[in-house]
Amino acid sequence: MKSKEKRESGLGKHPEAKLFEQAQAGCRESLNQLMEKHEPLVLYAVKRQNLGDLPYQEAIQAGRIGLWQAIQKYDAGRGYRFSTYAYPAIVHQVWAAVKVHCVANRKAYALRELQLFLPNWEAGPAACQAQAELSTCLHEMVQGLPARLQKVVVAYYGLGDQNPRVLRQIGLQMGVTRQRIQQLKTEALVWLRHPAHSQDLRDLLKRHSQQEYEWAEEMAQNWLRRRAGRHG
Repeated sequence: MKSKEKRESGLGKHPEAKLFEQAQAGCRESLNQLMEKHEPLVLYAVKRQNLGDLPYQEAIQAGRIGLWQAIQKYDAGRGYRFSTYAYPAIVHQVWAAVKVHCVANRKAYALRELQLFLPNWEAGPAACQAQAELSTCLHEMVQGLPARLQKVVVAYYGLGDQNPRVLRQIGLQMGVTRQRIQQLKTEALVWLRHPAHSQDLRDLLKRHSQQEYEWAEEMAQNWLRRRAGRHG
């Protein structure tokens, strides 16, 4: 009874309750006041997240969207602190932005990452002009992979029309563990590095030095030793 009287008298009311009511009713000034006041919460939440390749400013903007959503839905009369309510909403938006960024860029990174089996490759002006030719060459190389390895590479990099998938998703689809998919992915890249399979791409990129062939062979031998260790 006393708690009810306390709420009715306004003594237990959230100090910003009026601002929240006005913001939720469409008052831009009240909304701006709350957004500005709680901006440090966004900064704090973003700094505690692993953003991957997502630019910091994009993460901040996503966090502000989460803060805005929290302001719109917060019920000051329920008694809990706004920061406690808003923090998960901010983090949720940041992680959603990270996920969208990863999916959007995985396809763009696919060509670049696959080309890493040629060390220190950098796209010069000529290579940039021949991007379509390089892409076609890489897709043909992938099509030459053994069926199981090809399936892993296509799914992981999102080649073709499908979206990229994480190792765990591919493992569930193929009925094996995430670790096994990682091993198959590594095996596929070792296969693609081999001069016998990468000759056309090496021709396009003019990668035929003795050092580069030795590097590819060293990577293959390292993988074979690790595989032998796994199988006793």
